[in-house]
Amino acid sequence: MTGSHTDPAAALAAAGRHLAALGLSPGTSGNLSLRTADGVLVTPTGRPLAALEARGLSLLDPGGRVRTGPPPTKEVPLHLAVHDRLAGAAAVVHLHSTYAVALACTEPDDPDDALIPFTPYAVMRLGRVPLLPYAHPGTPELADGVRHLPEDTAAFLLAQHGPVVVGRDLDEAVGRAVELEQACRLQFALAPAPRVRTLTPAQRAHLTTRTRRTAGNPTEDPE
Repeated sequence: MTGSHTDPAAALAAAGRHLAALGLSPGTSGNLSLRTADGVLVTPTGRPLAALEARGLSLLDPGGRVRTGPPPTKEVPLHLAVHDRLAGAAAVVHLHSTYAVALACTEPDDPDDALIPFTPYAVMRLGRVPLLPYAHPGTPELADGVRHLPEDTAAFLLAQHGPVVVGRDLDEAVGRAVELEQACRLQFALAPAPRVRTLTPAQRAHLTTRTRRTAGNPTEDPE
């Protein structure tokens, strides 16, 4: 999938287009990052993964400051926290894929292991998949939740938001993202109807206020 690309930026753009072609990144949702010798490459804000190009990526220094490229995704704090906390997290994929988002909107029996182990493939490739408590997108609180995860976590869910998957390289991260979406789909097909959780009135009010505040600048608050 990305093996033919020796340039990290070209590989990251190809990974994003591949995920979009699989239907795992609707609209401008989803963001990816890749740790390189020069810093951290991340996808830009407001740009569909389907339209990613190598020259349109953002390069950050270790502190998250932009070295080159356009404004990055608002989820930079999340990506940097994942790179710092999780072992083998050279590549990070965050999506809004349908079944993984649906699972993130439920109340599992065990939030530390939200994915029911129906198949050996999910267990071998994903391990335990925790569900982190809700935090507003793009906030430090969202990133703070990552710092409590086991270091060997390969995938986790953000409540009411979506999946985050890591890999030692882009191919591993993308493969795990596809595996997670399939496992979530299987869980809804086989398991009893789950308890569904919705956003609270306070959470909805916060998001509505933020949306109105950024209405005059539509690129300020997208992924």
